[in-house]
Amino acid sequence: MEQVTRSTAIKYNKKRLSKKKLLELYKAILKPRMVEEKMLVLLRQGRISKWFAGIGQEAIAVGVTSALEMDEYIFTMHRNLGVFTTRQVPLHRLFCQWQGKMPGFTKGRDRSFHFGAPEHNIVGMISHLGPQLSFAGGVGLANKIGGEAKVAVAFTGEGGTSEGDFHEALNVAAVWKLPVIFVIENNGYGLSTPTDEQYACKDLVDRAVGYGMKGLKIDGNNILEVYDTIKKVAKDIRKNPQPVLIECKTFRMRGHEEASGTKYVPKELMDTWAEKDPVKNFEAYLLEEGVLTEEMILDIRKSYKQEIESGLQVAYAEPDVNSSIDYELNDVYAPHEVVETTPSTTTKEIRFVDAISEGLHEAMLRHPKLVLMGQDIAEYGGVFKITQGFVEEFGHDRVRNTPLCESAIMGMGLGLSLSGYKAMMEMQFADFATCGFNQIVNNAAKLHYRWGQNVDMVIRMPTGGGVGAGPFHSQSNEAWFFHTPGLKIVYPSNPYDAKGLLLASFEDPNPVMFFEHKALYRSMSGEVPEGYYTVEIGKAKVVQEGTEATILAYGNAVHWATKLVEELGVDVEVVDLRTLLPLDYETIGASVAKTNRVLVVHEDTLTGGIGADLSAYISEHHFEDLDAPVLRAAALDSPFPFAGALEKNFLPHDRMREQLIKLLEY
Repeated sequence: MEQVTRSTAIKYNKKRLSKKKLLELYKAILKPRMVEEKMLVLLRQGRISKWFAGIGQEAIAVGVTSALEMDEYIFTMHRNLGVFTTRQVPLHRLFCQWQGKMPGFTKGRDRSFHFGAPEHNIVGMISHLGPQLSFAGGVGLANKIGGEAKVAVAFTGEGGTSEGDFHEALNVAAVWKLPVIFVIENNGYGLSTPTDEQYACKDLVDRAVGYGMKGLKIDGNNILEVYDTIKKVAKDIRKNPQPVLIECKTFRMRGHEEASGTKYVPKELMDTWAEKDPVKNFEAYLLEEGVLTEEMILDIRKSYKQEIESGLQVAYAEPDVNSSIDYELNDVYAPHEVVETTPSTTTKEIRFVDAISEGLHEAMLRHPKLVLMGQDIAEYGGVFKITQGFVEEFGHDRVRNTPLCESAIMGMGLGLSLSGYKAMMEMQFADFATCGFNQIVNNAAKLHYRWGQNVDMVIRMPTGGGVGAGPFHSQSNEAWFFHTPGLKIVYPSNPYDAKGLLLASFEDPNPVMFFEHKALYRSMSGEVPEGYYTVEIGKAKVVQEGTEATILAYGNAVHWATKLVEELGVDVEVVDLRTLLPLDYETIGASVAKTNRVLVVHEDTLTGGIGADLSAYISEHHFEDLDAPVLRAAALDSPFPFAGALEKNFLPHDRMREQLIKLLEY
């Protein structure tokens, strides 16, 4: 029987909750409100630079968090302060975070709620809103594979549901039956855009049926309804893994952030929701029920005020953040002590494609928590048959066909890494990485620098032309990622390096973009050691000694270079870069000092290619070693063409010959 009181605008039903639990929930919902009220004062005083107020929405964050187990991951948004306070995150660390001081969670490198607190099982957002949904899915996947009876929860707003990441995350979670609760905080506005301009369905929860998952709509201002709903759903999906979509109807009583204000909100709408204040209504209800007294309220508020002031004094006493160039650069990558595994003396001649397959197989044997993901990689074995037979040996948990959801699968890899797993994502073609670009460059690449989270993921990128595949299956797009600190880029040219570098990539705790030239898959063979061995990432190799000039190349261009040198009969050194990020400037510099002339060759287009950066570096650091300008040979600045004659003209073979002759004659 539902209990209704006249003193509240919200209908509460305490069911079997004890007075102790009700009081606990009251304290939990009051605390973030009082912290926020103080933050608004500090914002006006210039003590913090920005604030996204969750006033009016506290029942969702607090109710959800209170209903979960302490070690279950929560993925938050702007207005989920109640998650942090309910998880007892020390206030002084939050205050340091918002003031950009070192004891915060990001060492002053990110603001607001854009951080992770792994010790509290909380992960914050990035400004793109949607990516954390599949991040939570990856944690759910790890829980399911590991047989852990745990759930993960991800928050989003009604505006964020318009993003492709929302669709992809829910779609994959539904297909894979992951124990994830997706919570929509529908607060009426995406910044100033009302819901009727955001979506056409009546309720966002109506979308659940389209994904084949359960959907629930609840009063997001009713902390008891939120708590009870999450409690039941979490208990169910811990036993029967599946995703659930929950839409919480609420309202944002402040601007998107304080600078934006609320002038676009009709006054009568604001007044209506003010009557449904989740803190004031719950307080009135508990007074009516005899759980609270006015004296208790004063005591609780006094205690929180003291805690807030004490935390602020600690934060104020902390000096402004002070760092150094070396300190900042050293935090871009997770630390990794390279222990090179020497190869067996037993070798066999295999193709490039088989070396990749062997490397994956050895990695699966070496790392039992490695999960392979990609389109058609299971029974079909992938479009290049690299994983053929893997699913039969390692099972569907570790060799997973994915929907066409590149962004979500990247996010799944992040979540797996958060849970201590390793992940491999195969892009069917490197060109398709654009669909997961945000996850790669804004999420994976920045996590360690922002809050110390490593990303143990390898992204395999079948790349390159020469196979008549046209504009969307031929691009050599390594330069797109070369500009992104936090990524590592590996680009082998031969079977030996392909296997060894791939195995080294799986040992590295950082995100590795692993480029594999498709034209080499079945045309290039070489002697490859049997078993497990590694080739160190970040080390170039002189594949042909010479004194007259140096050709810097990688991938298929290494073979173009060696062939050209042989045809011309010249004494030219060829350096295979092998790793593009980080570059081996020591080997490059030694070769430049030796030969005094440099030609950089790559299959990527000329403008903005890696050759431009290499040329600038050599000119800046080795100018006195040079007897001629640094020259480049690269693909045309056009999209990649299909027809054979056009492709031949696009690729730099003829221009490479001309540039090398020009360099030697200078």
